[in-house]
Amino acid sequence: MAVRVGVLGATGAVGQRLIQLLDPHPEFEIAALTASEDSAGKTYRQAAKWRVDSPIPDDVADITVSATDPAEVPDDVDLLFSSLPSSVGADVEPAFCEAGYVVSSNSSNARMADDVPLVIPEVNAEHLDLLEVQRDERGWDGALVKNPNCSTITFVPTLAALTEYGLETVHVATLQAVSGAGYDGVSSMEIIDNAIPHIGGEEDKLETESRKLLGEFDGAELSHNEVTVSASCNRIPTIDGHLENVWVETEEDLSAAKAAEEMAAYPSIDLRSSPDQLIHVFDAPDRPQPRLDRTLGDGMAVAAGGLQETPDGLQYNCLAHNTIRGAAGASVLNGELLLENGYL
Repeated sequence: MAVRVGVLGATGAVGQRLIQLLDPHPEFEIAALTASEDSAGKTYRQAAKWRVDSPIPDDVADITVSATDPAEVPDDVDLLFSSLPSSVGADVEPAFCEAGYVVSSNSSNARMADDVPLVIPEVNAEHLDLLEVQRDERGWDGALVKNPNCSTITFVPTLAALTEYGLETVHVATLQAVSGAGYDGVSSMEIIDNAIPHIGGEEDKLETESRKLLGEFDGAELSHNEVTVSASCNRIPTIDGHLENVWVETEEDLSAAKAAEEMAAYPSIDLRSSPDQLIHVFDAPDRPQPRLDRTLGDGMAVAAGGLQETPDGLQYNCLAHNTIRGAAGASVLNGELLLENGYL
């Protein structure tokens, strides 16, 4: 029997991607959709301005949207996927957890909280057991797990493949697609024929979330990786796919050829939404490219290329689909991990 799930913030860009991914999922059944008070009481077809590149699912279109309130969601829903704005999620998500719901959230609030697991299943699945600490400390019957920022999730798997060489310093410059800002986030007059060399708050997310993801959990406490990460974030006029330029210094000598080998061999995980090969490594110096490579592994793979040695270490480029691997798909994958590990 499929697990009954709901989507919080179902009408937004990530909410729509969640529905696109969840509707055909054999392990999950969409049973509840929530949105703002303006949308509550309408059918999903009426409430959502559907913009995803596939038709709105017929069995979802007629679901009545409810307010984003624990009292409005059926008790038999076992898992909630949250794509709420962080300002809303900060208050609402804990309320759902207190009410007994398990929440897999893409929202940025609480990602760095000591007792909230921030998870990329292929990288740090063991961090999910931090939920035992969370439930003990907060007295929740429910639980809250987060996936990282869409730009963080792009380069961290490539770093994870190199950790045995001792990560010392990482510099990353992002070239981020406009979909990462939401449908109304960047106007056409701002971005066409332009690039914007600042995305508010984004640099800090890459610099802090990466260290938490690469940290160690001893069963009681999570220690962050000591690597120094600095980031510069730029918005460019591509629709989907965050491209990133990465410079890495390691304690041990690491050739470009060996780094490519380690990335290509980095293991995936046996969950439905994880790709067979997590990191695709290109030999061509002009790859990866957003338009050509963002849909690798149904949008859940990471692409890397342009690996070369520098006087101080290594430089390469990487890419991931920001609304699939970097957002909705990441939340669904965490939901699969929750199910696999008996948290539902």
